[in-house]
Amino acid sequence: MIERGFAGQSWRTFRQALSLGGHVRKGERGTTVVYADRYVPNDEKRRAAETGEEALAVPFLKRFTVFNTDQCDELPEVIATAAPPPPPGLIEPTVEALIKASGIPFRIGGGRAFYAPAEDYVQVPPPQAYFEPINWHRTALHELGHATGHPSRLNRDQDGSYGTKKYAFEELVAELSAAFGCASLGIVPTVRHADYIGSWLEVLREDNRAIVRAASQASKAADYLLGFAPETVAGPPADSVGDQEAA
Repeated sequence: MIERGFAGQSWRTFRQALSLGGHVRKGERGTTVVYADRYVPNDEKRRAAETGEEALAVPFLKRFTVFNTDQCDELPEVIATAAPPPPPGLIEPTVEALIKASGIPFRIGGGRAFYAPAEDYVQVPPPQAYFEPINWHRTALHELGHATGHPSRLNRDQDGSYGTKKYAFEELVAELSAAFGCASLGIVPTVRHADYIGSWLEVLREDNRAIVRAASQASKAADYLLGFAPETVAGPPADSVGDQEAA
């Protein structure tokens, strides 16, 4: 549901949709589900009755192809109604306001978080997709950190492909920016910024100034984003790398 952006967890087989007066739209791709249960065969019931022993149940699996309600048309209104929105309060109001004020195109949905430089938009799964929704904010700020590098904003070099030093450097900038943003906004994710930062520092291990240069760029990115917060929030000091790493 999250990966494909469906509104709710309501599924039906092709025949079930027809029996309700609706139909699956042409070209829609089904999802495989498996029903697991146990049953007691009649012969086993008779054997148990004759011997007084407990009947042995036989486990089985049955596979179905189902379609989400969003993939169907002309279903009864009571069935076709979209699921209610996620419970309020999962997204911190300050972060929500920052995202809107920034003007950076921001989409919630799908099964992975990313920034698309060519199209200039951020996409992050919904907060309820995270085991601990507070970590959604760290991910959102990380991807927004990438978005600050767009030519219309801070114009960073984002041409590096995965695994290259350029890519590693940009990941450092985005994660440090997320750490600064979380610290300034009072958000405490349970994931460790340091673990992610350290993994990319390994790629840049021969460059002992990488963390300093990345921290400088990240400070600018965080200041850019925090400038859209509804209240003035102090950014990280640009001349104190130790404090930045602690953040």
